[in-house]
Amino acid sequence: MHLLNWIDWTVLCVTLIAIVAYGTYQTRGSKNVQDYLKGGNTSKWWTIGLSVMATQASAITFLSTPGQAFNDGMGFVQFYFGLPIAMVVICMVFIPLYHRLKVYTAYEFLENRFDLKTRTLAAILFLIQRGLAAGITIFAPAIILSVVLGWDLLTLNIVIGLLVIIYTVSGGTRAVNVTQKHQMIVIFIGMLVAFFLIVDKLPQDITFRKALDIAGASGKMEVLDFSFNLNNRYTFWSGIIGGTFLMLSYFGTDQSQVQRYLSGKSVKEMQLGLIFNGLLKVPMQFFILLVGVMVFVFYQFNEAPINFNPTATEVVLNSEYAEDYKALQNEQKKVFNDKQKIIKSFINEESPNASKYIELANEAHDDIRTEARLLIDKASENQSVKVESNDKDYVFIHFILNNLPRGLIGLLLAVILSAAMSSTASELNALGSTTTIDLYKRNVSDKTEEQMVKASKWFTLVWGIMAIGVACVANLAENLIQLVNIIGSIFYGNVLGIFLLAFFFKFVKGNAVFIAALITQVIVIALFFLNEYEIINLPFLWLNFVGCLIVVIIACSLQFLTPNGKTITS
Repeated sequence: MHLLNWIDWTVLCVTLIAIVAYGTYQTRGSKNVQDYLKGGNTSKWWTIGLSVMATQASAITFLSTPGQAFNDGMGFVQFYFGLPIAMVVICMVFIPLYHRLKVYTAYEFLENRFDLKTRTLAAILFLIQRGLAAGITIFAPAIILSVVLGWDLLTLNIVIGLLVIIYTVSGGTRAVNVTQKHQMIVIFIGMLVAFFLIVDKLPQDITFRKALDIAGASGKMEVLDFSFNLNNRYTFWSGIIGGTFLMLSYFGTDQSQVQRYLSGKSVKEMQLGLIFNGLLKVPMQFFILLVGVMVFVFYQFNEAPINFNPTATEVVLNSEYAEDYKALQNEQKKVFNDKQKIIKSFINEESPNASKYIELANEAHDDIRTEARLLIDKASENQSVKVESNDKDYVFIHFILNNLPRGLIGLLLAVILSAAMSSTASELNALGSTTTIDLYKRNVSDKTEEQMVKASKWFTLVWGIMAIGVACVANLAENLIQLVNIIGSIFYGNVLGIFLLAFFFKFVKGNAVFIAALITQVIVIALFFLNEYEIINLPFLWLNFVGCLIVVIIACSLQFLTPNGKTITS
């Protein structure tokens, strides 16, 4: 439990209030649908690029990714290898088409190509998965900040949600774009400051190069894995194949992203914005993971808790397993002291086997942490208290609160909350526009521009309240960043397949696509649960590729099997 002092509170509150106030003021008075949903098509390429990046870089990115690197090293960056490929494809295929058709949402195109029911299905699939994700982007920082700072979880969910709703409902797409640009600046500054402070806090004789050597000897710098082993969740191949399909789906068919670049002044501005995102995103994720690796190195010289979730520690120490847990804490201290000698030997090159000893010491440390998690789970079951024993998401926030100077703690908390607000704002904005354009407008005729803007504001408000509701009832998964990607992977492959059928399979008609999409969604959900229960081995990232492939195959097969198949394909 950590109490902020007045400097941190001031920095945190001023930063957040300034962003909300600026976004609301700059975009007041959007009177027509063009201004409200597409920002009047005034966005420059750098605003688009930063807005697209901010939409994807939620608070989960800055809480979970360093913790992911702390535990598993740099390999997670392979997840993003498909992103630059996806950006090029979207710039060449998706953007020119969307611009030519002057669509407000990606799903409008599907009615032009297929029929209303296919458009509606794709829009509903988007609303389901993005509605859930919006709740998680609020819940993720709220659950962790509530545990670490002792703040009330329900209050945090409501405060984060309401701050976003204020400027998103008020100014629409342009408000989201304007605020995200400033939120990304705050995020970049905060992460750079955190990185340099971590390196500065290492012992004087440990240079950055030596820190990398220690991380390498601990297996944290293994960036590339070219194996075809499906047991390895993140490999070069899963990133290039599964990642490309996920990114194509996300940036090409997810309205929360499509709406960001549809606000561009021209096709060129939209394309430059996405290329900018493609060039910067992988280095940014690499850097965030490197921050996590440096936190790992920091804790090689500074004692870390056996579990970074303070609530988990409190629960187990108040249970019948307290003595067992304390024994593990003492064992961890011994391993830590032994590791100090091994690392010193490694740095001074005193022993040719030092790197091997580091590896063994890390294995012993990991075993202790695993045993501690098992005890926490048992204590949690016995006390009927829901507590998260997997502490990946708590590593970085623990470091911030216990090791950074006053003021900077407030800045880093502002980074986390800004990221939560930016991604949630995009999602609510997209949910509101999709509901307005694809469901409301399409089924209710004779509405004025002013009525459409008003409806969009109301729908955005309703989705905001629903997202807060999801946040209030959500439960932690193994790792929050994985949870968001899992939700996306269950739906994205299917939706991407629908769009690829629309672009490249001209002989396929609406009925075949609609039936194929329904069947595919059931199959993909079944495959996910079969993998979860270890009946099959198919990591979630591959669901994007598999879902896309299945819907294309089923739709083409159904079209060929129709009585007038020859006429259709002629």
